[in-house]
Amino acid sequence: MADKYQAERGTDAASASRTTDGKPLILITGAAGNLGSALVSVLKDKYEIVGLDKPGKEADCELIGCDLTSDQSVREALDKLAMEHGQSLAAVIHLAAYFDFTGQPHPLYDKLNVEGTRRLLEALQDFTIDRFIYSGTMLVHQAGDPGQPITEETELNPKWAYPQSKAAAEGVIREAHGAIPYTLLHLAGVYDETFAVPTLSEQIRRIYERNPHGHAYAGSLQVGQAFLHQKDMVEAFRRTVERRKELPAENIILIGETDTMSYQELQQEIARLIHGEEDWRTFSLPKPVASAGALTESVTEPVVPDDIDQGEKPFIRPFMVDMADDHYELSIERAKRLLSWEPKHSLRETLSAMIADLKSDPLAWYERNGITPPPWLTAAGEEDHDPEQVRIKDENETLSLHRKFIWAPFLTIAMGAWLASSPAMIVYDSAPLIWSDIISGFAVMVLGFLSLSWKLRLARWATAGVATWIMFAPLVFWAPTGAVYLNQTLSGALIFGLAVLARPTPGVQPAAAATGPTIPPGWDQSPSSWFQRVPIIALAVIGFLISRHMTAYQLGHIDAVWEPFFSGMPGNGKNGTEEIITSSISEAWPVPDAGVGALTYMLEILTGIVGSSRRWRTMPWLVLIFGIMIVPLGVVSITFIIIQPIVIGTWCTVCLIAALMMLLQIPYAVDELIATFQFLIRRKKKGRPVLWVLFRGDTDDGPDERVEDDFMQPPGTVIREMVTGGMTFSYTLLISAALGVWLMFTRLSLGTEGALADADHLLGALVITVSVAALAEPIRPVRLLNLCLGVAVALMPFIVEATLLQMAVNVVVGLAIAALAIPRGKIRHKFGDWSRHMI
Repeated sequence: MADKYQAERGTDAASASRTTDGKPLILITGAAGNLGSALVSVLKDKYEIVGLDKPGKEADCELIGCDLTSDQSVREALDKLAMEHGQSLAAVIHLAAYFDFTGQPHPLYDKLNVEGTRRLLEALQDFTIDRFIYSGTMLVHQAGDPGQPITEETELNPKWAYPQSKAAAEGVIREAHGAIPYTLLHLAGVYDETFAVPTLSEQIRRIYERNPHGHAYAGSLQVGQAFLHQKDMVEAFRRTVERRKELPAENIILIGETDTMSYQELQQEIARLIHGEEDWRTFSLPKPVASAGALTESVTEPVVPDDIDQGEKPFIRPFMVDMADDHYELSIERAKRLLSWEPKHSLRETLSAMIADLKSDPLAWYERNGITPPPWLTAAGEEDHDPEQVRIKDENETLSLHRKFIWAPFLTIAMGAWLASSPAMIVYDSAPLIWSDIISGFAVMVLGFLSLSWKLRLARWATAGVATWIMFAPLVFWAPTGAVYLNQTLSGALIFGLAVLARPTPGVQPAAAATGPTIPPGWDQSPSSWFQRVPIIALAVIGFLISRHMTAYQLGHIDAVWEPFFSGMPGNGKNGTEEIITSSISEAWPVPDAGVGALTYMLEILTGIVGSSRRWRTMPWLVLIFGIMIVPLGVVSITFIIIQPIVIGTWCTVCLIAALMMLLQIPYAVDELIATFQFLIRRKKKGRPVLWVLFRGDTDDGPDERVEDDFMQPPGTVIREMVTGGMTFSYTLLISAALGVWLMFTRLSLGTEGALADADHLLGALVITVSVAALAEPIRPVRLLNLCLGVAVALMPFIVEATLLQMAVNVVVGLAIAALAIPRGKIRHKFGDWSRHMI
């Protein structure tokens, strides 16, 4: 066919394809792209190059602006080409195409890849062209098996949108090429020392970042795909152009390396080059599990406003899981025979240079490969830290701490065994609890075993989740004995503590752990210091012991509850506390409500210990959970206290103490919450992904320093620092709180009854809540709510029935509360931008 073609075209065509300076003319579509630019640089010495690309692009050759999705644009571009260079071309190299890795159909696959090819070929029919060379992909072929290379005769079976569009474009070429001979180059995945196709660059990225996905694959680890160095690709195009008249008029040539590394080999080599590890473990996941995970990640991509960057979308898509077992190993016998072409490079030999390029400038590598760098990497670069050194420093510290605390996973395994064997040693009398402890115990043992590996330290959070269930299970299944309740509470608490309190804290990103300040910008102390957390933990311990005592009564483990002051309803033999914790309100809960309080206090104790004095920025999510357990639940506790005499008709001493413990935690906790919100806002303004920073932490503005709490001071100084941390005991607020207490008990002091007694009780509780909360300097302005509450107290006797004495007392007390709300009191600390709210 080649001879027939040359006879038809004659010698004039060959001479006509040369420009005035004697160089043959080549037209390259997509000439401004990465591959197009590489081709131009190699071919321009022997050929005159004219490129087609989108208007506004630049290339190292004459470039004609052209939109291949527009008939008019293509026609005008080729008219300009014919006018300036004539209608004879040595070759047309068609590179322009749309590509993405979502796996989803996109309009440009048809408009550009398929119809754009048709539009180009139809417009070229008026030209004399020695050869049309199409940049195709090996992915149009049916995948093979290891050891069985695919050939040009292998059937076509493209499995997702991109190769399907390329196969459709090749069908168009066969239909519309007319008298123009063509060659379809089916290329392997292209790479060089600085970039790679998405599958390879993502594989490198996952291992570099120690992403958990870097240890999992959804198919056989023995499959792989052929690759092609960019220089070898350019050489294949060059030889195709040179032999354009010798090749068959219509042909396909596979271009790629024959040395196809398996996925397992790639994993091992990349990990060795990046981390110096010879034993990088990769697990082959069952396809249903991998598909479910990929689908979950795709479906749960956050829908957020455009101005908030939530990080890069997940790379692994469900369609990729389906093709995970595809193997692309190439036979290049035809390339050898027709082009005398063989690859001069191999991925196996080039990987070391690729990884060296990554480690020398990680941010530049991410940009070249079109990958969004993780926040810790951009943060390190932004703060004038070497990103690679930040990563290495973090890994070294993490590994060192993991070795020091390796005892914790072993004890976790032991605690799992203890729990699983407990039903054999304690009388449970509850089948659900027996199975719960056995299953939970074995789960803890497995997770503890996984946690022995520092690479799988995130399994510790899963252990904490199981531990939380262990503590909650005796409430759900109403533990029949105190021994069972005690065993599960203590076992769950110990397992939780071993999982999350051992260092290093899992989940903190490198930049957050290795760089950044301890004290927030504009502050004069860390809101996460131990001086502020110890009082919260101490109050939570008291609240836990009280709540556990009431829970034992609700579960029937004890016959009475301590109550020194208040009696219950006449005739039922219960005291005030027993009356309240067995009331219809308490029994409306499906589980013992006191037990929920005890569990909350226990979680406060455990989460209060987690993290360093920098956790306001290293673990924002934990600070928010900690704050939610304290502030909203503190309000709920106050609400419960308010309704006791109003709805039930008595008081509960231990409930009052427990509520007081929760209320006193609020002023100690709010400054850490404020610092964390300020931090998240600052990082958002810096362009950081909000969700990533929330769950992984980040560095921050300010000096790179670590300020440790000084417990070597005299005991009195330490106690004073703890008690006054983040707040001042303003006398105006203390007097207001005392007046609130007095209002709550006007039933006893003034004999108040009915609506006025209920109003005094309600308003008094609110005054206490506001006054205690306002002791915290950052929220001192909330004291102004007492203005309204004081006025309400003064007006209430004029609204409901009251004696003259009650009226006079309420007016005086109410006006006093309102007046005491006006002075701000002393503010000793600085809170950055928040200080402007200190009115």
